[in-house]
Amino acid sequence: MKLIVQKFGGSSVANAERIWNVARIVTDTYKNGANVVVVVSAQGDTTDDLIAKAHEIDPNPSKREMDMLLSTGEQISISLLAMAISKLGYPVISLTGRQAGFLTDSNHSKARIKKIDTERLEKELDQRKIVVVAGFQGINRYDDITTLGRGGSDTSAVALAAELKADLCQIYTDVDGVYTADPRLVKNAKKLEEISFDEMLELASCGAQVLHNRSVEMAKKYNVNLEVISSLEDKPGTKIKEVTKMEKLLIKGVAKDDDIVRISVIGLPDKPGIAFKIFSLLAAKKINVDIILQSVGRTGTKDISFTVPVDSKDAALEVLEEAKDTLGEYTVETDTDVTKVSIVGAGMQSNPGVAAKMFEALYEADINIAMISTSEIKISVLIKKDLGIKAMNALSDAFIK
Repeated sequence: MKLIVQKFGGSSVANAERIWNVARIVTDTYKNGANVVVVVSAQGDTTDDLIAKAHEIDPNPSKREMDMLLSTGEQISISLLAMAISKLGYPVISLTGRQAGFLTDSNHSKARIKKIDTERLEKELDQRKIVVVAGFQGINRYDDITTLGRGGSDTSAVALAAELKADLCQIYTDVDGVYTADPRLVKNAKKLEEISFDEMLELASCGAQVLHNRSVEMAKKYNVNLEVISSLEDKPGTKIKEVTKMEKLLIKGVAKDDDIVRISVIGLPDKPGIAFKIFSLLAAKKINVDIILQSVGRTGTKDISFTVPVDSKDAALEVLEEAKDTLGEYTVETDTDVTKVSIVGAGMQSNPGVAAKMFEALYEADINIAMISTSEIKISVLIKKDLGIKAMNALSDAFIK
């Protein structure tokens, strides 16, 4: 029998009306003869509200206790959705991450899935029940609740699809697919019928919020049949796959990421091994570094600038302060008034002049570039935050026809 995993984000279950809408989508799929596993996020702003409640008690709470608190958001959603599905007359059961068999490491707030014990899930599916699973959460080897971090419900859904060998994993959102840019910010954004795993992974890593990069990475690794589709409109979505028919399209998308900070380390000794020491210390603290720029050494010193996520800023500064004991004296400056704007497309591999065209578009829009990073299918630039939307529109006009 066909098995479909369906994931619904917080906006899709934000209130009773939308929960009933999701229940109808799920039961229609079930009526068509498929087994269904549903992964649900916390309702609307529930997670933000829970974080605010925690900060009323302690501005810097224990990560373990935060996981205990935040996991309740998804549990509210799964129980309400299960009630709606049951009210419609269908067999259903809701399961927490633990009950669904999600076993993770112990990195609270950013846990990684180690394995999924699907025995309970398969037992419920064998009884032809619709199984509603709390996304974003699991347990570690100490039986403590853990959460998977940003985009964790997407990751939960793809992991289940991979483990259960599902025929399809559908990610339902409040948009009707993957666009060349955020249609709320860019006037000529176009919906894509399909996009490759590699391109989607780069877009997600560059700030496109339709899918989280960890979920795309997992879908690529296990070749999960993935689709992004609207929970509010009945229309075709975007298929994400290994090879697409639109490979020759030069640029597939433009993305913006405001959730970054630039850190500049000034006056480092200009000798071998300094960059290795700094970035190995950051890696040991699981701090993800993105764009890196090193200056040419002068008068025995050099400067290194790099970007990290905003929520890693304090940890990175702490690492750099402690490193002075071994690396000597230097100064550290931070800049939060920055955004990363990127273009992504497999077509740029075989088309020279893409970078020049990108820089020309930004020049004509009077946008100054602070840092540049490239890969085979991506070019990212760091610019002033208030110019982010202007840059996206300029690049979309230049590349998206």
